[in-house]
Amino acid sequence: MAMEAAIEASRLTKVFGTRKAVDQVSFVIPEGAFLSIFGPNGAGKTSLLRVLSTLCRASSGSAKLLGIDIRKEPDKARDHIGLISHNSMLYLDLTAEENLLLTARLYGIEHPQERVLEMLEQVELKHRRHDVVRTFSRGMTQRLSIARALIHDPAIVFLDEPYSGLDPHAVDIFDGLIASVRQDRTFVMVSHDLRKGFEMCSHALVMAKGQVKAFDRKEDIEFSEFSQLYVETVGMGVA
Repeated sequence: MAMEAAIEASRLTKVFGTRKAVDQVSFVIPEGAFLSIFGPNGAGKTSLLRVLSTLCRASSGSAKLLGIDIRKEPDKARDHIGLISHNSMLYLDLTAEENLLLTARLYGIEHPQERVLEMLEQVELKHRRHDVVRTFSRGMTQRLSIARALIHDPAIVFLDEPYSGLDPHAVDIFDGLIASVRQDRTFVMVSHDLRKGFEMCSHALVMAKGQVKAFDRKEDIEFSEFSQLYVETVGMGVA
């Protein structure tokens, strides 16, 4: 049986002034997929992610998340979205527990205290639950961001350069956490690291100047072919 579409984007365009940050972007990925989006600085990757995650509205075009039109029903779509970014979106002067309790209550989670403690345990921060976030390391802050993003059990998780600023140990912890929650969820990740992003994905998309330059299922292309395609379409070397 064919899998249901998790995300359907059709001719999505986002204009800032006279600049098209996202230009006629179209793609479809199934539920349970992991889409990695690559491209140079200014390619429109983060702008696309912000549109899909309902942080900003498209100038034209359409997108559906799990069949929900994000322009017509953004609040309904947000119930199914988690976002992990290089910006933690946490309140630095609140404790870890207070941050998660606030998010849990905003989503109307039943038994919020129990869910908060469960998530803190999962990200190995239960012992720091009463400490304010500004005392946390970058890795600890990112782990708490994961807990915040997943506390309402979203079906679709957006990741905007989530490895930015993490040391190798924090990367290992982050990888383990993502692997532990990957089943039955759809992920969309913006990444500058072609090899890492390709390793994690089931689908890969290359953007440049706001446009889709390549879109493939990983099973249909080898990394060496994809990296060469990236160079040819974007015109930049691979780090």
